[in-house]
Amino acid sequence: MSDEGNLLTLETTKGEVVIRMRPDLAPGHVAHIKKLVGEGFYDGVVFHRVIEGFMAQTGCPHGTGTGGSKYPNLKAEFNAAPHVRGTASMARAASPDSANSQFFICFDDARFLDKQYTVWGEVISGMENVDKIKRGEPVRDPDKIVSAKIS
Repeated sequence: MSDEGNLLTLETTKGEVVIRMRPDLAPGHVAHIKKLVGEGFYDGVVFHRVIEGFMAQTGCPHGTGTGGSKYPNLKAEFNAAPHVRGTASMARAASPDSANSQFFICFDDARFLDKQYTVWGEVISGMENVDKIKRGEPVRDPDKIVSAKIS
C-alpha cells in the first residue's frame, strides 16, 4: 500500500506527529478525516482529554469533548488492528456509530478497546512529541494541533 495521500502530519505545540492513515482498515473514516483536514477543521483544536499511560484525545471544536463536525456521524468500521502504542483510533459516544471528528492516539497498549473503536492509522514519526502532550481531564492550558495536513 502506498503512503501517498495517506500521511497526516499534525503540527502540534509539542512538535510534529506523522500518522500513516489506513484506508484499507477504515475507508469511510479516513475519507472523512481527509475532508475535515482539507477544510482546516483540526487547525487550532486542543488535546482536551489526555490520560497518562492511556491516550491523548483531540478533535472537539469546543475543546470539551462534547462536539463534532457539521457532518453526520460515521458508521463504525471496527477492525482487527490492535490498540497499541501509536495507534490512532476514533473516539465515540455509547453508540457504535457515533464517531465524528474526535480521535485519540494511544500512549501504551489499550487492547481492551480492540474491535470496539475504529482504528484508522498509526503514528510513524513524532511519537516522542505525543508523549510530551500535557495530561488532564480536562487539561488546563492544553496543547493543541497548530495545523494538520495530508501528504
